[in-house]
Amino acid sequence: MIGLGASGDAAARLALRKGAKVHVTDTSSEDPVAARGTVLADLGAEVRLGGHDIEAIASAGTVVVSPGIPPGVPVLAALRARGVAWVSEPEFACRFIQSPLTIVTGTNGKTTTAALCAHLLREAGVDVALGGNIGGGLGPPASTLAATHPAADRIVLELSSFQLADIRDLTPDVGVMTNLGVDHMDRYATVADYHRDKRRLFEAGDEHTTWVVNGDDPAVMAMAEGVPGTHLTFSLETAGSPGAYLSGGALVLDWPGRDGPHRVAAATDLRLLGRHNVANALAAVLAAAASGASSHTAPAALRSFPPLPHRLEPVGTFGGVLWVNDSKATNVAAAASALESLDGPVVMLVGGTDKGEDFRSLVPAMKGRVHTVLAYGAAGERAGAEIRGAVGRGVAVEHVLGGFEEVVDASRAAARPGDTVLLAPACSSFDMFANYQARGDAFRTLAAGGNR
Repeated sequence: MIGLGASGDAAARLALRKGAKVHVTDTSSEDPVAARGTVLADLGAEVRLGGHDIEAIASAGTVVVSPGIPPGVPVLAALRARGVAWVSEPEFACRFIQSPLTIVTGTNGKTTTAALCAHLLREAGVDVALGGNIGGGLGPPASTLAATHPAADRIVLELSSFQLADIRDLTPDVGVMTNLGVDHMDRYATVADYHRDKRRLFEAGDEHTTWVVNGDDPAVMAMAEGVPGTHLTFSLETAGSPGAYLSGGALVLDWPGRDGPHRVAAATDLRLLGRHNVANALAAVLAAAASGASSHTAPAALRSFPPLPHRLEPVGTFGGVLWVNDSKATNVAAAASALESLDGPVVMLVGGTDKGEDFRSLVPAMKGRVHTVLAYGAAGERAGAEIRGAVGRGVAVEHVLGGFEEVVDASRAAARPGDTVLLAPACSSFDMFANYQARGDAFRTLAAGGNR
């Protein structure tokens, strides 16, 4: 097992549980990694931290690589030179899962879609387990599900491009592609490289797979074209069959011979903010129906599904200002989508670890909504300069120095009654925080604490 993050730890535990001889290795020996290593050693694993033993890895019958490890690192280059193949952690996990798989991926919306699909199935009486890349307390790694729920009626997995890159034999019963945009340019040389890893989902299916694809996204439709299996589309713009679409403010399911056409719920029944979340709900309804859920329980299930943490999460209204936490908006497309979901006026917080995207792409969504942009963190100077140069008059763009508390204080000073303060950073969090959850938690705490 190469990499001892959460998924690597889960895969090692699963392998030990199955009676395998396990070698775990990580270049890090920092406290969280060392603590996991100590526990695994006590369970019988051979643990090497602070470096890799290439020969020991190459001699293994199965090599599992954590998704956070970039493909060009020396250990993988050395294995590649020896002709040694490896698999991703979800691929390894699914060797021990008997359940049919619903796999959800896409640039944005995959967590909400996967969680809502699982909720719809659960409310319909299906024994369902949720996990994969979803994290954030919403579900464990796939390897943990393989140990605890190997024979559930259905397993719903959210998978990232990093996890899809190294799958080999994992076959989805239902596959969902929410959308395709730009992300992870700090890892991929080109957008085409990133999309190539997303395409692995379609390559993994077969003629028995049911595909749920975004009919409003030309890149998704082009990628899915000609792929064997049953194709269902969801759309906010166009009525289509078989599929699900928005019509007259209602979510409509139209699947001839099964469910449709009929009104499932009103868009206003959803507790989720934003038009993009209506698209996520359409995808989830379709995926749940394809995964065995009756649509009759869907209306109540949609109404009972709460906003997920750090995804357009309303934190509270203080002094007439609404504070919204979208810390999970870690790329430009997600941040733009968050803006498009809100009415102005908005104070927007942008910044964090630079992923190499063009911040000028935010400007169309800002117009008519944003009056102040506060750029911060490692990407703050570049983000502020690009937005300032493109947005024109009427929008104040400030580069805020200091820590996150100073950023929130500046947003409080800039906001007026009737405004929304939106954390939609368009960047990852690693300059200041361990992850986007910690960033969102800090925003929530600082927003409430400074307004009591």
